[in-house]
Amino acid sequence: MPGELLVEGAAEMDLTGPLEQLRTDGYARLGKVLADDALALLRERAEDLMLGRVTYPGMFFQMDSETGRYEDAPLGLGWQGPSLAYRKLEKLELDERFRAWLSNPLFERVARSQIDDGVVLYRAIIFNKGSPGGSDIPWHQDGGKLWGLSQEPTLQLWTALDDAPVDGGCLEVIPGTHVGGLVTQLGGVIPPDRVGTATGIPLAARAGEVVLLHNQVWHRSGRSRSGHRRLGFSVCYMSAQTRCLRKKRAPRKFFEVFAVPVRNP
Repeated sequence: MPGELLVEGAAEMDLTGPLEQLRTDGYARLGKVLADDALALLRERAEDLMLGRVTYPGMFFQMDSETGRYEDAPLGLGWQGPSLAYRKLEKLELDERFRAWLSNPLFERVARSQIDDGVVLYRAIIFNKGSPGGSDIPWHQDGGKLWGLSQEPTLQLWTALDDAPVDGGCLEVIPGTHVGGLVTQLGGVIPPDRVGTATGIPLAARAGEVVLLHNQVWHRSGRSRSGHRRLGFSVCYMSAQTRCLRKKRAPRKFFEVFAVPVRNP
């Protein structure tokens, strides 16, 4: 991707505070670190992919529900033709623009601070809440048996590609909930009786901002405003020692982002 990816000074920013907050609260803000020109190119490419102007064999697509209910999103349909109503686009590492962003030097510093090994991707994914409003995503954790891995990943970086205001589909978290681990062995959506009356804090974000997330912190997002699209790009990094445990198909091989660091003897 041509041009500068990061705003000036972002590659060398002090990560002490954000990494400590990630440890204690399960989330932290890095602020606006994606340069405007690069942001425009990523937005353009997201639309290219949804409209079929750029294609990659093996990409995953899921349409959004027409009702706004997470439970009603269709499963297993894949590509349904040109549309800006896709809820998820996965395997973004196939695209050179998104691959450049997820391997930028700031993200490498964050990943290596948490992973003492080679770093691979579990997923690189766009979450889209289209202009009708998208879906209301319930409280959930990213992990558990649903993910089918030999060890639990703990690090995600979420980039706002559009503004995500408080009432416009922003992330919400319940700080510190990652400390208790997975609520269920299966992972995913947290049972309503365990959520109870818990309320989260909204993480309103401007386009170009990045948020760090621990996979097991409880998080959700509401619908976007009518007429307001909300694109977010999420990357989950994990150790290269992680293995896929699925049995019905051949085990997944994970894309290497950052090689095993060279250590001095």
